[in-house]
Amino acid sequence: MELRQLLYFVKVARKQHVTQASEELRVAQSAVSRQIHMLEEELGVTLFVQKGRNVQLTSVGRLFLSRIEGIMTDLEKAVNEIQEFLDPDAGEIRIGFPHSVVLTLLPTVIAAFRKDHPNVKFLLKQGTYNSLIKDVSKAEIDLAFISPFPESHEHVTGQILLTEELFAILPPGHMLAEYNGIRLEQLKDEPFVMFSESYSLRSIVMDACLKSGFTPKIEFEAEETDTIRGLVAAGMGVSLLPELALAEYTHLKPVKVKIIEPKVTRTVGLIRRRDEKLPLIAEVFRRFLLEYFHLK
Repeated sequence: MELRQLLYFVKVARKQHVTQASEELRVAQSAVSRQIHMLEEELGVTLFVQKGRNVQLTSVGRLFLSRIEGIMTDLEKAVNEIQEFLDPDAGEIRIGFPHSVVLTLLPTVIAAFRKDHPNVKFLLKQGTYNSLIKDVSKAEIDLAFISPFPESHEHVTGQILLTEELFAILPPGHMLAEYNGIRLEQLKDEPFVMFSESYSLRSIVMDACLKSGFTPKIEFEAEETDTIRGLVAAGMGVSLLPELALAEYTHLKPVKVKIIEPKVTRTVGLIRRRDEKLPLIAEVFRRFLLEYFHLK
């Protein structure tokens, strides 16, 4: 049994697709299939069954994966620890983030950190609230910016970095666009442009609208901040977005208006695996972030 076979097996199991796994591994699909077949022959079991264009783990395949993932994680940690020992300032930080922090926050803190740590590499992975928690829990990434911050979770822990306000965004020329502040209930008859259901910002906006006595009429759903800004700027509806997502330098120009009642906010936090030591350079970055946000 070779390490390469185990690596290919785990990648195919996670992707549930041989072609996608081979593309990510940067090897030929036939090589991946051959190594999986050799592994099955050595074990004397069938690990995958075909399901349409995808593959699916068999029951024994799921059992094998549960054991092998832990071994591969420990091996990766061992390699990283050796690399850190040889050069503690030249490691890799694996960090996840939601789309709404990528415009300004993430580039800013990475640029500031690399002034003193120019050789550090970053592996960045965008995700939704649930996928980021899952990726941290499964050691796919070391740290993740997340919003809202999970106050209590079995597998992750961390700190709130900041609390930011959500603003109403309106089409230019909207009757409320010239106001310094509005009550959220003033938008009750407007069509809304919302994030899709997998995004945490949607539930924050929905809860705020319900507290204001109405259920928003959702005309459009999107998965990118810029899409929501563009639809609102084009007069397709109104929305609520956090300040981090309203950078002034973009060409999408909906009108930003403060909501005075109720006050709508979200927390942005940093999470890591509970009861587990971070890789050295990731811990250095975590402490840097706490200092950056004046939390230490």
